[in-house]
Amino acid sequence: MISQIRGRLASKSPGEIVVDCNGVGYGIRVPLSTFYELPELHEEVLLQVYTHVREDALHLYGFLTPKEKELFCLLIGISGVGPRLAINCLSGISARDLEQALHDGDLLGLTRIPGIGRKTAERMLVELKDKVAAPGAAIGGGMPRQEGMVADALSALINLGYTRLVAEQVVRDALRQCREELSLEELLKESLRLLARH
Repeated sequence: MISQIRGRLASKSPGEIVVDCNGVGYGIRVPLSTFYELPELHEEVLLQVYTHVREDALHLYGFLTPKEKELFCLLIGISGVGPRLAINCLSGISARDLEQALHDGDLLGLTRIPGIGRKTAERMLVELKDKVAAPGAAIGGGMPRQEGMVADALSALINLGYTRLVAEQVVRDALRQCREELSLEELLKESLRLLARH
């Protein structure tokens, strides 16, 4: 499974780009939020990637931030929401605003997203409200050097099937118990060790 790609931006258009990695061009579907932040053609780009495999196709979905990828994975876990609708959703609202709408239970705000009807918005609230934190909520004291590592650890645990609330609690506990500076790998190991004890 491809989870990250670094290479030269060979072509870009709204919705899909091609990244050249040592002569191999990977077609990657991206939300508009990622598209507008891409570098110029032939410059290096690093994308977080979700690999979607079906019987008849394999598609790559790319994101500039772990947060966008995390929200994408949460969205496609909802009944009736596939990758295409999830990409449209992230194209119609920023990751931060989507988190805020889910956290606040803003049904009207969600229905303003292109392609999201009332029933889908209601499912999003029911299934995701407890899985997202309020934007800006800090873990581990909110130290800037830790924020990226914490976000990556949360994303990994959520992808393993843990709820966001459980993931946040165990990461917080892991940071508190280990006073020395942790790497991402060490933080994940400690978090999984704590989870195994419950």
